[in-house]
Amino acid sequence: GYGHTVPLSDGGKAFCIIYSVIGIPFTLLFLTAVVQRIIVYVTRRPVLYFHIHWGFSKQIVAIIHAMVLGFITVSCFFLIPAAIFSVLEDDWNFLESFYFCFISLSTIGLGDYVPGEGYNQKFRELYKIGITCYLLMGLIAMLVVLETFCELHELKKFRKLFYVKKDKEEDQVHIMEHDQLSFSSISDQAASMKDDQKANEPFVNSQSPTSNDSSLNN
Repeated sequence: GYGHTVPLSDGGKAFCIIYSVIGIPFTLLFLTAVVQRIIVYVTRRPVLYFHIHWGFSKQIVAIIHAMVLGFITVSCFFLIPAAIFSVLEDDWNFLESFYFCFISLSTIGLGDYVPGEGYNQKFRELYKIGITCYLLMGLIAMLVVLETFCELHELKKFRKLFYVKKDKEEDQVHIMEHDQLSFSSISDQAASMKDDQKANEPFVNSQSPTSNDSSLNN
């Protein structure tokens, strides 16, 4: 939130809290679902295509693709919009417009620069709707770029440096516990089989006296 429009009443503040608690998780779920579907067509399939059909190294193709995608995103959602805002907003220069784009798409949202607040702003409603669409598409593009860079093999190696390493003693304890569970399960199965055999033995022994009596009578 930019902070230039805030609730003043107690009811408005309570509604804002409830709305934020419900809306923020659903927004994150929506953005995650959209990014996961877009990245298949924007990142994974193009990299596999050049790797399979052209025979290039997958790591090199992934790095070049990430750099190109990052350049396109910076151009389409930072440089070009900054130039447009510098023309539409009377008091903004290019640096201030670029600053607004960066602060907005990085989800900082300080609120010191808000477009469409001038008194002589034409088509203000349409302008606000366009800015909303731009921010939504920009957030999705930023997440796609970040996800693309996170899938690089070099960054995966770098992230492994911060993982918590398990001690060998803990691994051995887990193995011993697993072995004990397996041995206990085997012993339980053997005990159950012995119980079944013992349950069947009286029926077998009960037939032997009758057979002996018949042999004696003969």
